[in-house]
Amino acid sequence: MSYSRRVAVVGLGVVSCAGSGVDGFWQGLNSDPPEGERRIVDFDPAPFYENAKEARRADRSVQLGMASAAQAMAEAGEIASDPDRCGVIYGTGVGGLQTFEDQVQVLDRKGARRVSPFMVPMMMPNAPGAAISMKYGLAGPCEVITTACAASTHAVGYAARLIRLGIADVIVAGGCESVMTPVGTAGFANMTALSTSGLSMPFDKNRDGFMMTEGAATLVLEEWESAVAREATIWGEILGTASNADAHHITAPAPGGAGALRCMQLAIGDADLEPRDIVHVNAHGTSTPLNDAAEAEALNKLFGPNGPLVTSTKGVTGHALGAAGALETIAVLLSMRHRKIPPTAGWTTPDPELAEFRLVTGAAADWEPGPSLSNSFGFGGHNGCLVIGPPTV
Repeated sequence: MSYSRRVAVVGLGVVSCAGSGVDGFWQGLNSDPPEGERRIVDFDPAPFYENAKEARRADRSVQLGMASAAQAMAEAGEIASDPDRCGVIYGTGVGGLQTFEDQVQVLDRKGARRVSPFMVPMMMPNAPGAAISMKYGLAGPCEVITTACAASTHAVGYAARLIRLGIADVIVAGGCESVMTPVGTAGFANMTALSTSGLSMPFDKNRDGFMMTEGAATLVLEEWESAVAREATIWGEILGTASNADAHHITAPAPGGAGALRCMQLAIGDADLEPRDIVHVNAHGTSTPLNDAAEAEALNKLFGPNGPLVTSTKGVTGHALGAAGALETIAVLLSMRHRKIPPTAGWTTPDPELAEFRLVTGAAADWEPGPSLSNSFGFGGHNGCLVIGPPTV
């Protein structure tokens, strides 16, 4: 499809266990992974709310989203567009699980009358998008996408399309997640999705599951000419996007990475590019046996063994589920800014069973920034891919 409008990224915000703020996040992506659980420590939501009471009436996932949105909006600067043409498209895989678990315990121990009247607005998956729209007076499209681990990639892609189609001029897009609760952790562990070794080892022979984390990432997208006219700092451009389904299994990927392959092809086509134009891929790379094998096969089928440089930043960050795609989109933009691709932390042993591709390991790789893919593949067979370009005129 041909679009007449381009999409600039003019604001970034990150809250993660690997570091918060774009500088802290970049430093974390190029450092050793955190030890133990991938939780965010010493996070204070108070500065992002009018008062302490308002902060307490938000689930932790929403608090993280608001913190990352505040960073992104501050960096984006003064946006002159009509509020009715400014919106929010946000993603989450689960929603306010901590709030739900807490209130189930209240019901069990104290009875129905003690369940909080704020439970529903705190736990609903659309709470982050609603909170951001109200905070900044964004009266245009305000929607939340819940497609498991592909949610925030889908959110950024959908937001970009709204701008490309002329439906909106500015969209705040991204995702948040915080489900490291007793029930959430037990559920993922009992389905054997989590690492038993306590390590995230994307594409490594000994990978045994993902390290779950929490976090949020927000991008401010703006119509290109508007961003140029007001001399905004442009981090990069959303060139293309795609979404499809494996239509195969509720958790396992399609055989041979067929759905992932189609999604990458669709995104590249949406950007009016060819596979040979892609020079970097931020892989989904969760460190699970089946998903890494499927993605490796899809990458090999699309690019061959000598294709673009590939990394998985989940070796450092762990897997933030619905927030992962937005975190990784920002990782690509930071790689363009610094002209280095972070290595795949946790990788030490080649897997002879994986299809061949060019994985960055050991140390950051120098590169000439160009069109790059960011992949997200979620439970339910939800696939999302973005093509991201450097800020060229």
